[in-house]
Amino acid sequence: MRSVNNKKSSVDYMILTLLVALVIISVIAIYSGSGQYTNSDPYYFARRQLMWYIVSFGIMIAVARFDYELLEKWAIYLYIFGVMLLLYVKFFGVTTKGSQRWIDLKFMDFQPSEVMKIFIVLYLAAVLKKYGTEKLSFKKSIPVVLKTMVITLIPFYLILKQPDLGSALLIAVTALGILFISNTNYKMILLILFMMVSGSSLLFYLFNYHQELVAPYLESHQMGRINSWLNPNEYTLNYSYQVKNALVGIGSGQFTGAGFNQGYQIQTGRVPEAHTDFVFAVIGEEFGFVGSSIVILLYFLLIYRILSIALKANNVFGSYICVGVIILIAFQVFQNIGMTISLMPVTGIALPFISYGGSALITNMIALGLVQSINRETKEYMFSST
Repeated sequence: MRSVNNKKSSVDYMILTLLVALVIISVIAIYSGSGQYTNSDPYYFARRQLMWYIVSFGIMIAVARFDYELLEKWAIYLYIFGVMLLLYVKFFGVTTKGSQRWIDLKFMDFQPSEVMKIFIVLYLAAVLKKYGTEKLSFKKSIPVVLKTMVITLIPFYLILKQPDLGSALLIAVTALGILFISNTNYKMILLILFMMVSGSSLLFYLFNYHQELVAPYLESHQMGRINSWLNPNEYTLNYSYQVKNALVGIGSGQFTGAGFNQGYQIQTGRVPEAHTDFVFAVIGEEFGFVGSSIVILLYFLLIYRILSIALKANNVFGSYICVGVIILIAFQVFQNIGMTISLMPVTGIALPFISYGGSALITNMIALGLVQSINRETKEYMFSST
């Protein structure tokens, strides 16, 4: 029998502690970074973010108390539901700043691509679990790869056409990550990696020398962002403006930063959207190398904790989910910080648990709720086996 006492401990305290630290950082950074937008109410965005945190904490705890193994049977229906939401957005979604990504729920703008990230992790985990744990031959790996590609390409295409390149890439990278740690033959994985490197090299060449071949497949602002990443000095008045000023701010922060609410680039509005996509610029300028390092350390510890839960999971379905969550968080952190310091093109991916926004925060908290459900079920399994 499973222990009733263990069932009550549905929250992992290390994850909870890390989240509390991220909450504090998030509210402080959003308050400081949104000053130029809140002349009448300086606490507007910070207060709303705190409200979303309270709501999402409740959702996370509810998910953590749910038996995640039941989701294996529901995964396909959740995936279909997610695709239907993306189709709804395509025809009836709310358009903001040239992108049609949201559904108006009256009390919030809901972004279906966010929950699709969770649904695709669950569905791929359920599909790949059916192939067992023994390494497959190269021939038997072919249908696994093809099935993963089909499952991924449908939401990838729908999200890319919104357009939302960042979320589309996140889904693709997550799917590849789960595939790579599955029992797919290592020769197949090497082949996929070779194709990815070759494809990336070809795209890099085309963007530099034959843009006319690529331009028809991308929106004008996407082309602008990529061009500004490749040639930042040529776009300092438009596409590179945000990144240029974020870099100046982060550089001026030096070791300990300019101090809370004292960052010149941030407080004068030279870094647009500083409380959302470019919130790391707030941390870098006002809290310096020390503050930035603490944020990165918190993410490292969070990923380490999820990885330890993945290794102890009582079935491969749970392990795949944990790996999917790790990739979701890690890629968002890498891409967001990378674009802020000009190592990656600007894609609009938020810094998880810190950037202002309801949909992304709730999605990430659901993901952590799944991880904690896996941890709880594993502990109960270990207890009942002794």
